[in-house]
Amino acid sequence: MAITGPADLHTHTRASDGTGDPADNVRLAKEAGLAAVAITDHDTMAGVDEAIAEGERIGIIVVPGVEVSTVSDGIDIHILGYYADWRNEEWLKRLRSLRDVRGLRNEMMVQRLRELGIDITLDEVFAEAGRDGSGEETVGRPHIAQVLLKKGCVATMAEAFDRYLGTSGAAYVNPPRATPFQAVDWIREAGGTSVIAHPGLYGRDQLVEELIAYGVDGIEVYHSDHTPLDEERYKSIAERSGLIITGGSDYHGARGGVVFHGPIGGRSVDAAVISRLRRPSDKST
Repeated sequence: MAITGPADLHTHTRASDGTGDPADNVRLAKEAGLAAVAITDHDTMAGVDEAIAEGERIGIIVVPGVEVSTVSDGIDIHILGYYADWRNEEWLKRLRSLRDVRGLRNEMMVQRLRELGIDITLDEVFAEAGRDGSGEETVGRPHIAQVLLKKGCVATMAEAFDRYLGTSGAAYVNPPRATPFQAVDWIREAGGTSVIAHPGLYGRDQLVEELIAYGVDGIEVYHSDHTPLDEERYKSIAERSGLIITGGSDYHGARGGVVFHGPIGGRSVDAAVISRLRRPSDKST
């Protein structure tokens, strides 16, 4: 049966750096009038089972997903993966390797902050994230930023990233990790569909073209941080290349009274696209 209605294909939960449980995201999607919602936590699919169970309970489609962290020429590039088999051992091993790099990055950033005279520990970051670093959930920069905010080192989450944790921040580090091309391969080998996440945030359209030539399945055209010009440009690129067009809010919940990046359902696409996410080789549907 065809799915009709809007779908938000990019949301985060407590399994990575969101603030709500997976079931919370599903309920919010239902309240927003969506037909479907994707759970796309960073480098983990730990929240998928809970979300699917809630979706079945309240009658909303949950798309299993992940946002894979990669680096190209020192720049963070994210690749969304949909319908990868989250019980496949090789796939899970690869996601663990990405989380290991995240762990190293957290340690390096905390050390940089301490060198800058800020009294912060990794244990405080784990406590903020509500975990000990040993499970399948991920810990990331928003958790570090929240600790800085609580300590009064910054006034807002945005300031934490601008001053310390963002690309130009004083504590920013970016250790080597998988490339976006490897992510495309890994997602495909796990039976999933690969989509370039929010390309308008990178300023690397040549890389977008290279990923298209390499065999990526789609582009996230609609995103909370894309401008109308971004959306027009990437829609044209996707249509020209016969790629799947997706979109989503990139919802992370609220911190410091601010919703990052947008509310669930703030950006969406027609849920009919889900049939293509399930069958990336079928470009005619």
